[in-house]
Amino acid sequence: MAHTTQRTSAPEPADTQTFLAQIAREFHVRGWALGTSGNFSAVVSREPLVLTITATGLHKGTLSPDNFVHVDANGTVVGGSGRPSAETALHLLLANVRRAGAVLHTHSVWSTIISDLHANAGGLWIEGYEMLKGLEGVKSHTHREWLPIIENDQDMAKLAGVVEANLAQYPTVHGFLLRRHGLYTWGDSLEKAKRHLEILEFLLEIVGRTRTLSDAAAR
Repeated sequence: MAHTTQRTSAPEPADTQTFLAQIAREFHVRGWALGTSGNFSAVVSREPLVLTITATGLHKGTLSPDNFVHVDANGTVVGGSGRPSAETALHLLLANVRRAGAVLHTHSVWSTIISDLHANAGGLWIEGYEMLKGLEGVKSHTHREWLPIIENDQDMAKLAGVVEANLAQYPTVHGFLLRRHGLYTWGDSLEKAKRHLEILEFLLEIVGRTRTLSDAAAR
């Protein structure tokens, strides 16, 4: 008997934008994307590469599916209205270098604090926490996760080059921090990217609160 292969079709762009808008509103409520901070994208086509990404300057607590634009591999708008996020180059880089299906960037209090406190070390190790098993490919709480910290830069082309070099040096990381700016993470689907974001934000808060309590106990 012949077997037929059932293909799972990719989500329609409208469905993807609905999910992205929902994620943005949820992250706003959790304090991870206040005001106009943060940007979120997903791949809607690989050949040719097309991303749907948040339009710049919009409040993430009221984001709707209409607040996204489509950009091609060069960052040129090919659909939607408005200007894409200023950090589109980083999203395109991750879609290419890491084959990310979705990229999420938040500006939480803890990620911002930790990115400054550990900047001189170029990053921080996180290990020994059960929540690490929420990261793709991690099977044990004994895993050591390196989270790079990269100096922020308003020159996006230059910053993208630094990020690319860092990812080449650390090919297994699940995210990185921009100093005094926030967290970037990704996944091959929106669901996985969202999971990674939640896991890493949890761990960063743990690191920050632990340091605060340790410093208070030492006084």
